[in-house]
Amino acid sequence: MCLNTLNPHPHSSPAVRKTSSTSRPGRLRARLWKDRYLLLLGLPGIAYFLIYRYVPMAGLYMAFIDYSPFQGIAGSEWVGWKHFARIFEDPEIVQVLWNTLSISFLQIVFAFPIPIVLALMLNELRNQIYKRIVQSVIYLPHFLSWVVVIGICTIFLKGNGVVNDLLKQGFGLAQPVPFLTDPSYFKPIVILQVIWKEAGWGTILFLAALAGVNPQLYEAATMDGAGRFRQMWHITLPAIRNTIVILLILRLGHVMDAGYEQIFLMLNPFNMEIGNILDTYVFFKGIGQSDYSFATAVGLFKGAVGLVLVLSANYIAKKLGDDGVF
Repeated sequence: MCLNTLNPHPHSSPAVRKTSSTSRPGRLRARLWKDRYLLLLGLPGIAYFLIYRYVPMAGLYMAFIDYSPFQGIAGSEWVGWKHFARIFEDPEIVQVLWNTLSISFLQIVFAFPIPIVLALMLNELRNQIYKRIVQSVIYLPHFLSWVVVIGICTIFLKGNGVVNDLLKQGFGLAQPVPFLTDPSYFKPIVILQVIWKEAGWGTILFLAALAGVNPQLYEAATMDGAGRFRQMWHITLPAIRNTIVILLILRLGHVMDAGYEQIFLMLNPFNMEIGNILDTYVFFKGIGQSDYSFATAVGLFKGAVGLVLVLSANYIAKKLGDDGVF
């Protein structure tokens, strides 16, 4: 009697559980219908990633076969890791990897901090009109293609260009400086181009992070006698620290991408040895010679290295107390 009192329907629990489990798809459909407009707004983005990011992954199969356009993917011979071994057998690959890594790390060291500095400087401006003008000016280069940027750079740095004319008239140089043909100038020019083109655009994320800082923190720091520099060091920078870490982790994922279009347009026979990176190497060795399987293997290798770097950097960031990317 006590058992019946405690459980008046002793055999109803499995049915209740079954009803509960079968109602989950119904709840899911109701939730999807409720958020149907939000899902429709996200549909173009989802379709983009499916079509251009995930579907092409099927082509990675080419990295493990000797692909022939005449035989097709199904009829080409399976060779396993042959093309991956070729990456490390080519004596030129060591120099190419060094060029790629050195340019990428130079961009991280010199180009990555510039948007942070610009964001901090713009955040200190109190004249809103002047601030917006400066923002617009430094954003504009981002919207120029690399073809235009390299064309402007060539006009300024060629033998009879503007820079050499100024050096000749101002310092009396007898011979023009070979900016475009001397290999020693290649990497500095590439880094300066990246800074000029992308630094202003990169400030957007940091300015957005700075907009969320509580103004009362600055008021309290002022009452305690802290100057603008100390406020920046103890309030502003810690506020955007997590944003900096996340963007740095994401940037490490592209460490094997030194900028194909920019480098390709800057290459010439004089700087080929120091400027040939992994992407241009794939183009010349793989695409140029119709070696599609090798080009696919190099691309997969780059993706694997980027994944390892992102996972490692994210793990280290979490160990140091930051949120990380995931």
